[in-house]
This record gives sequence, structure tokens and C-alpha cells, in this order.
Amino acid sequence: MKNKACIILCLAVLLLVNCKNDEPPNHHNDMDTSKVYYNTDQFVMGADLSYVNQILDFGGTYRDSGKITNPYLIFRKYGANVVRFRLFHTPTWTKEVYGSAGEQMYNDFYDVKLGMEKVKELGMEVCLDFHYSDTWADPGKQIIPKAWESLSLDVLRDSIYNYTFNVLHQFDEQGLMPEYVQVGNEINPGFVLPQGKRWNGNVTNFVFLLNAAISAVRNAGNGSDITPQVIIHIAQPENATNWFEGLDEAGLADYDIIGISYYYMWSEVQLDNVSNYISALKQDYGKEVMVMETGYPWTTENYDDYDNIIRNDMLLPDYPATVDGQFEYLKRLTQEIIDGGGKGIFYWEPAWISSNMKDLWGKGSSWECNTLFDFEGNVIKGMEFMIYSYQF
Repeated sequence: MKNKACIILCLAVLLLVNCKNDEPPNHHNDMDTSKVYYNTDQFVMGADLSYVNQILDFGGTYRDSGKITNPYLIFRKYGANVVRFRLFHTPTWTKEVYGSAGEQMYNDFYDVKLGMEKVKELGMEVCLDFHYSDTWADPGKQIIPKAWESLSLDVLRDSIYNYTFNVLHQFDEQGLMPEYVQVGNEINPGFVLPQGKRWNGNVTNFVFLLNAAISAVRNAGNGSDITPQVIIHIAQPENATNWFEGLDEAGLADYDIIGISYYYMWSEVQLDNVSNYISALKQDYGKEVMVMETGYPWTTENYDDYDNIIRNDMLLPDYPATVDGQFEYLKRLTQEIIDGGGKGIFYWEPAWISSNMKDLWGKGSSWECNTLFDFEGNVIKGMEFMIYSYQF
């Protein structure tokens, strides 16, 4: 009887081990229990990692404590709970910049899908950033996708709806529905220009087109286990109040979050005044507010031949371009967002280290001075701003 009981016990242990092996890996084992990890209900600690797949394909290497490590896992370990990916419509140029060596497009559906799979597997959430363009969309350019050129307003509206819905529906079918969706990127002038202009008496057409994108997100979410939150994204806080003025009356109301970019080199708003702008936006429009893009340098040096995006004359005296200066700046900005009642922060391309990757303007990185890694791909102190203990 004793031997029989022993055998049964051993079988039970083996069964338990086998069951555990079928479970998803517990990546939280890599987390530092002495640090603070926020869930998205508390505060969004976000990172835009849209370049990471491409950087890895072209020789980029990331290290944590000197050890080569999966960059997505690094960000999870250091507190990121949402990863943002940009989506271009048909970015053939991302393949063509490599000439005959180009094998695939990046920031298209399949590249974004790969990134989302890696992020979801690690237990992080996703923000999908529709650019509604074949290339970069920002305050200086909102170029309509080539496939939509010369469409009538009504057909363009249907194209925006169908494209948005189909993308989200395909992601949902593969268990990848994003938790947050941006309907456009830094749409200060509007989007899908010229018909989607925001200004100069065109507000009715603009809202008509933007509402198509929002309706597609809502309808795609209706049949999903995840209901995406809709974000409208404007560059720089000083532009947001005027931008939203009058849009409620024009019919733009069904969104959840006001997203703003805040960059020290392009904004008139002082760091210590960010909380006031966020608080005012929340009060005026009754929406959550998040900083969707930001960055600050840890060095003024350039590692490669691709000129860096940096404004030395705009650096804040209390926050020099050093590893410590960057960390302190990000702590201060995050606390400002919290003090204003903001819901989250996203660091833009914190992993855009130098590699053999190419874009339209160069090879390497124009942002390696602003990353959360040093020139050798090692995590630096700035990464720890996401696991700092903030006052709520």
C-alpha cells in the first residue's frame, strides 16, 4: 500500500509539472520586486517600439546588465505596460530604401502584427497608431495614401471605414485586438489631405471622415473581448485647446482620450506647466489625457553618420544631456502628467539605436542620443523612470 501511494503521488507530481509546461511562460520572474510596476488602470507607462523589428533585422543588439536580451522583454522588465506601433497603409518605400537587398516592408500590417504578437505574449497591452498615409503623418504632412487619391468624399469615407475595420477585425481574429487605437497621428492640420483638412471652413468634411475611422473602431470592438479606447492625437499641448474648440458642435464626440505630443525642443510649454495644460484639457472636454510622444537626450554626441535630432540650445539647465539628467527629466515630466490628472506617457522610439537600418533620410539612427540605451545597446538609467514611485 505504501508503494502504491508513492507511485500515485509521483504520477500526480508529473501531471502537475506537465500541466504547468502547457501554461504561458511567466515573464514576471524577470521583474525586480523592489520596484513599482503600474497597471494600465493606474497609469499607462508606454513605449513606441515601431522600429524594433527592423533594427533587429539589420544588426541591432540590445543588452541588459551586459547580457544580450529581447528588447520587448527589457521594456516589460522596466515597467512598460503598453507598446505603441505605427501603421502605414502601403509603405513600399520601407523596402525600396534597401535597393535589391530589400526583402519586406516595415510598419505595414505584417510587421505590426509580429510586434503585437511579441508584446501580447509578454502580457503588455498595445496602442495601434493609424497614420492613414503610406509614410509619416505629422503636423507638417498628412499625405493621403496613394490608393485613395482622387476619391470622392463619400468613397474616401467608406475607404477609411473599411480599412480601419478590416485591420482591426483581422487582428482580433488572431487574438491581437489593441487596447488603444489612434485615429491618425498628430493630426493638427487634419488627415488624408486635402479633403480631410481641419481648418479653413472644412470642419464638416473633416469630422465626417474622422467619424468614419472612429465608427470602424467601435464596430470592430463590439464583437471582441477587448474594446479599444479611441485616441485623438495632437502635437504639443499649446495646440490642443484651439484644435478641439467647436468640434463637439460639429459632431466629434465619440472618443475616449486626448493624446498630445510633448517635446522640449518644439513646445512653448514649460515643463513645470504641463500639468496645468492637461488639467485644463480634462476639464474643458471631459476626456482622459495622455502624452503619446516625448523624449529627452542623454548625450549630445553622435554615434553614426546620421545627424541627430537634438536642440542643444533648448536643453533645460536643471536637466543636462546626461544619463542622470535624462532620468530626472522623465521623472519630473511623468509627475507633471500625474499632477494634472493625466492617464499616461509614451516615450517615442526609446529603442532606436544605431544599426544598419535605413529610412528615407539615412542609415543608422538620428535618435540614438535620445534613446534609453547607450551606444552599445545597454540599458541606461533613464529606462527606470517607468518603475519609479510617483505620487498620485
